[in-house]
Amino acid sequence: MAISRKVREQMSNSSWIRRMFEEGIELRRVHGPENVFDLSLGNPLLEPPAEFKAELTRLINEETPGIHRYMPNGGFPEVRSSVAEVLAEESGVPITGAEILMTVGAAGAINTILRSILDVDDEVILIAPFFAEYVFYVEHQTGRSKFATCDENWLPEIESLEATIGPRTRAVIINSPNNPTGVIYPESSIADISAAIQKAEEKYGTEIYLISDEPYRKLIYTDAPYPFIFEHHPRSIVATSHSKDLGLAGERIGYIAVNPTDTGKVDLLNALNFSLRTLGFVNAPAMMQRAVAGIQRATVDIDIYRKKRDLLYGALTKIGYECVEPDGAFYVFPKSPVADDAAFVAELQKELVLVVPGVGFGTPGFFRASYCVDDWVIEGAIEGFEKAFVQASS
Repeated sequence: MAISRKVREQMSNSSWIRRMFEEGIELRRVHGPENVFDLSLGNPLLEPPAEFKAELTRLINEETPGIHRYMPNGGFPEVRSSVAEVLAEESGVPITGAEILMTVGAAGAINTILRSILDVDDEVILIAPFFAEYVFYVEHQTGRSKFATCDENWLPEIESLEATIGPRTRAVIINSPNNPTGVIYPESSIADISAAIQKAEEKYGTEIYLISDEPYRKLIYTDAPYPFIFEHHPRSIVATSHSKDLGLAGERIGYIAVNPTDTGKVDLLNALNFSLRTLGFVNAPAMMQRAVAGIQRATVDIDIYRKKRDLLYGALTKIGYECVEPDGAFYVFPKSPVADDAAFVAELQKELVLVVPGVGFGTPGFFRASYCVDDWVIEGAIEGFEKAFVQASS
């Protein structure tokens, strides 16, 4: 056996998203790329805003010595201060650069957090539907995943969460706007989740972290303010990236923000710095740190994604699919017209339409379609969605 049993098992259970990506390669080879309508990936379509290109150009021409060398593991102090300034402005919480660590994307942030807080067999609660890679992140950092559920509007069921929390619970991960549903958890849900956590802490005499994964935080289509977690639970941590809001998925740049009111934040920050280094990240990319520091208020053109949402959501619901309208991100999560979502996804493939079954997100009976694609892909997929729906309903 050349590889570990654990990794071999994880690979066999690997992400449905990756499987559909590989299916797409084969379908494009056989039928031609113009005839395949791939809505399986969350690969940001929009190019970075002009502010990023201008800042990157300036940095490339800068001749200040040392800008590509090592810096403190948590990032350049001036970058962390810039990030904190805007986050404090948005959240209303007095976060400083001392509570920010720059990371290798949100995935790097979450792994760094879990490495810092988990002992062997500690439990992390995921609320289904959830981003499938969370399970592997938890396992990699010696923990175990437990699962709570959502209601029909994709809001967390507090009774389910309360029943899932136990004496080994160390963290609850939430993701809002959510991948795969696009739903934003409202302030009331954040308050209820936090209350459930605090009730369990009192019951078991433990400390439980609330981790909010927020890479879609600035891709929202409502006028309501974004409900930040910091004022609801002292042991709260934000993990985020600029993969989506600045279109920089391949640059792997994000950050961790620790609640400034956490009485254990000094130990936590020390652990995060240590874990960031020893997981092998060492530090976030120097050039990307500096490039995003001064453009924290910039985003891609969100209205373009809004129009794509309206196009896909409108077409699917007109056909007859049951679907909650997304508040943000760039996904829809309709109900499969047959119970076996993987089988229905296979039928869509026959129509050269690629989506991801809900079982890959811990919620069978649904499927995820991404609209961060060119309009012709959405438009071309509509006929296939209709044919598969009619066939399944007949």
